[in-house]
Amino acid sequence: MPEDPRTERTRARLREALLEECASGPLEKVGVAALARRAGVGRATFYLHYAGLEALAVDACAEIVREAVDALHAWRGVPDPANPPSALLEFFERLPRHGPLYRELLRPGGGGPLGQVLHRDLRARSRSERALAGAPEPDLVASAVAATFSGVLADWLHGAIEATPAEITGRVWRLLISLHRTPLP
Repeated sequence: MPEDPRTERTRARLREALLEECASGPLEKVGVAALARRAGVGRATFYLHYAGLEALAVDACAEIVREAVDALHAWRGVPDPANPPSALLEFFERLPRHGPLYRELLRPGGGGPLGQVLHRDLRARSRSERALAGAPEPDLVASAVAATFSGVLADWLHGAIEATPAEITGRVWRLLISLHRTPLP
């Protein structure tokens, strides 16, 4: 059933207000009252849509999850290790814009509330595509792909991996291809 357009507009204003608030400081410093004012809604309206700021933040950052999943699957045929999909590079290039907020929600190693969403969605998409292709061990490989990507992404955002967006794109792409090509018994 489609969502009420008014509900989606309100949520969109709340997401936008949160990203604006977080552009000038950490999530922990954001207050619901200031956020609601910026979005042009009341506090009660905020709580009608979200249990708290972290829930709103994960929803606001969920686009990163969709972009990541789509970017990793933006190729058809035999993947070329030397040429990652351009969508993957574009994904990594856009991350620094809201890096502080992503780092709050995606903890080192890939944990945290955003990490859980990323892992779940990436695993489901990888498993589905692998099963459709008739590839062996769809559950195992999908888990490995989701955990690897979530962990590397988080560690890169937190500075544990030093690389430009172009460098990390190439490294991640080759790593994920190798996971898919690993012979399984």
